Amino acid sequence: MVRRIDVTGAGGVRLAAWEFGDPPKGDPPKEEPSGPEAGPGVLLLHGLMGRAAHWASTARWLSGRHRAVALDQRGHGRSEKPPRAAFTREAYVEDAEAALEQLGLGPAVVIGHAMGALTGWQLAAKRPDLVSGLVICDMRASALGAASQREWADWFRAWPLPFATLADVRKWFGEDDPWVERPNPARGAFYAEVMQETPDGWRPVFDPEQMLKSRETWVYDAHWEELTQVRCPTLVVRGLDGELGRAEAQEMVRVLPRGEYAEVADAGHLVHYDQPEAWRSAIEPFLDAVLTG
Repeated sequence: MVRRIDVTGAGGVRLAAWEFGDPPKGDPPKEEPSGPEAGPGVLLLHGLMGRAAHWASTARWLSGRHRAVALDQRGHGRSEKPPRAAFTREAYVEDAEAALEQLGLGPAVVIGHAMGALTGWQLAAKRPDLVSGLVICDMRASALGAASQREWADWFRAWPLPFATLADVRKWFGEDDPWVERPNPARGAFYAEVMQETPDGWRPVFDPEQMLKSRETWVYDAHWEELTQVRCPTLVVRGLDGELGRAEAQEMVRVLPRGEYAEVADAGHLVHYDQPEAWRSAIEPFLDAVLTG
């Protein structure tokens, strides 16, 4: 079962949070379960262009023992995409802060992929009272630079929109995209989940310009200082073929006051999508230690 809970984010932006798990049989569903009876909380934050549904497998696995909620971040999924909304780092962090407070999840473990991981560690540095543990999945702390932003703008323009069918989406992102080095069905499936049918074909549920605005708020800066301010236990996870290199990942672990390291073989940037079982095996010991003491 999954149910939607609306959250009010920074600047009044309406956000969609999705709680996974079945309510106890015979009991009426609670509007917003919280407190000890709900189990330790976990907030899952997707990456740029992602959506809460990308965490479905992980969230359902977690919901057996924990209260697992995935957030559609501003501009993504079913959350609002106001043309004049802020897409700053501060806005994303305040949204996650609002979700934890309004859902009664905190202190919670925050699991973030890529941009969501950066939001997670910036939140943990800002509000240590709300974050009991942190999982950083394939996100770099170093600056990526102006060239990276230009490459992304060119890549968005290269998309052959609209796609005629979802099969075309899967094929282009899984095989034909120039950024794909070898066929990757998981990548095709990932992007198929962020497409919607429109009168002329399939288009992304997000505005690419808003994605570029979101991205430009972090690519020009390094984020090592915020890592040093994260006091909770933190696990840095990388796919062996992902965007986070081993040397940088291990340096991130070194500067984190309570950092740990894990890697997943045969996985790229979309670690939890490429190898879901290996991903769960990599994070389970850490979660057991943090969530169950």
